[in-house]
Amino acid sequence: MGGQNKNKNTNNNNNGSATHHHKHAHAPLQPHPDDDNLNNNGSLNEEHHHDKDTTLQDFYFGGPNDTDDDDDDHDWQPSDIPFDLHNSFCINCTMRTFDATHSSCKNCGQFLASQVNGYEAFQSQIMDAITRYNASSASSSTGFGFDERMLLHKEIEMKSHPHPERPDRLRAIAASLTEAGIFPEKCTLIPAREITREELLNVHSLDNVDSVEQTKHMFYSYFTPDTYANAYSSCAARLAAGICADLATSIMSGHFKNGFALVRPPGHHATITQAMGFCLHNNAAVAAIAAQKAGARKVLIVDWDVHHGNGTQEIFDGNKSVLYISLHRHEGGNFYPGTGAAVEVGTNGAEGFSVNIPWSCGGVGDRDYIFAFKNVVLPIAKEFAPDMTIISAGFDAARGDPLGGCDVTPSGYAQMAHMFASLSNGKLLVVLEGGYNLRSISSSATAVVKVLLGEKPEIELEDPMPSKEGLDSVLEVLQVQVPYWPVLSHHYAVVKPFLDHFSSSSVISIGNQTKKRPHYTGPFWWKCGSKRIFFELISRRLQKRRMMRHVKGMR
Repeated sequence: MGGQNKNKNTNNNNNGSATHHHKHAHAPLQPHPDDDNLNNNGSLNEEHHHDKDTTLQDFYFGGPNDTDDDDDDHDWQPSDIPFDLHNSFCINCTMRTFDATHSSCKNCGQFLASQVNGYEAFQSQIMDAITRYNASSASSSTGFGFDERMLLHKEIEMKSHPHPERPDRLRAIAASLTEAGIFPEKCTLIPAREITREELLNVHSLDNVDSVEQTKHMFYSYFTPDTYANAYSSCAARLAAGICADLATSIMSGHFKNGFALVRPPGHHATITQAMGFCLHNNAAVAAIAAQKAGARKVLIVDWDVHHGNGTQEIFDGNKSVLYISLHRHEGGNFYPGTGAAVEVGTNGAEGFSVNIPWSCGGVGDRDYIFAFKNVVLPIAKEFAPDMTIISAGFDAARGDPLGGCDVTPSGYAQMAHMFASLSNGKLLVVLEGGYNLRSISSSATAVVKVLLGEKPEIELEDPMPSKEGLDSVLEVLQVQVPYWPVLSHHYAVVKPFLDHFSSSSVISIGNQTKKRPHYTGPFWWKCGSKRIFFELISRRLQKRRMMRHVKGMR
């Protein structure tokens, strides 16, 4: 999850908490929105309406007199774009669509006049589903977590480009699950609960928790240029974490066999001390701690979001009771967040308990992921023998995602989920992370939930041949991890001869594919360049200060 190549900018105030950025150049800070937007059961009465005159143009770009000549931003000039744009972007993938001669998006093919339909059918059954849960004490197969108040977390309106992490992501998945006959017939909706402050402090620093909580008093604010908050964001983040914690506890107690957390804001970039990368609280980390308190000695977290889960890795670094495995686009550190190289294996006696499978380029697909699962992920997971497995399920490596640029299909995600069916005695929690193409995220999430319900994937790749780039990445990981997981020695011996096959012209290399990918335009922080380096230096310096003050004795 997280922006494709987003810059990081974190500020520090006098008490060490994150400083929020406020728009005040043209208008004073707006008052706290009225809580009447929510009724007592957490349903939406109406969404909060933001000030139509408010923009972030001055904040991001220094106003109309900005003379920044950085070539990172040559194709992004919001000052030249009118802010009163109607249907100027694709509702499915958020790409700009100014060409009036086309009726569909040039990136994803979506009909430009379409809307997210079908959520009302899901919405109408929420209260009935909760009533059925309260009336029944019998064990169910699959638990499901959702609360409409998470839809209130959104960026301000009237921007020249919509933020990819938007409420429609949940609406699209919910509509797809209802259309497929999954909700509420085949899964059980649990009552949502806001995580407690004490539970959050098991994962995050006090200043970090407080900085998120303070946003409820603000009309809108920013932790980093891409990580927004409004007055409802802290509640949404607490709900997301609470849902994940309760599902993990219910699965460990045997009430559910498995579960799916349809939550936002996402979490895997949220570190001990910092909200970043669209993430406020680290939902997967909170769930892992909850599972351990419910009796799990060992927890496996598998993160297939296209971005490395730097926050999750940091939180459990040095902890041998939690194994973190991530498959992500890396490009030698040039893809956000820049962490997750194969050589990052863990520290403080827990070497080997961070396993990173970094793709060297975009375009990797089902065959690469399944190949990595069979030769790295599953052998290590079986050796670790977890009591519970948590999937940080970002769907931004899906085909058509505007940020990920990869090629995983719903069948590929379903097969990866199916591989965990026999692990941890089936105790599996899937937590939503990123994914920004509504069609891709809804079809992929639905395919995964079907697997949780016991369906087999429609297509199974028995012995996939990866791309040359995918094979190189897997071989690098095997070489690095063999000293910590000897079971991988056999797989390295089997995989290495595959290199000989790539002398044949019949084998596909991603770099040799002639299909031209569309050029995506978007805010400058999605890109990589000198600004990313600048923000990264600032972030690291401030993070060191916070670590000195607050991390001591935290875990």
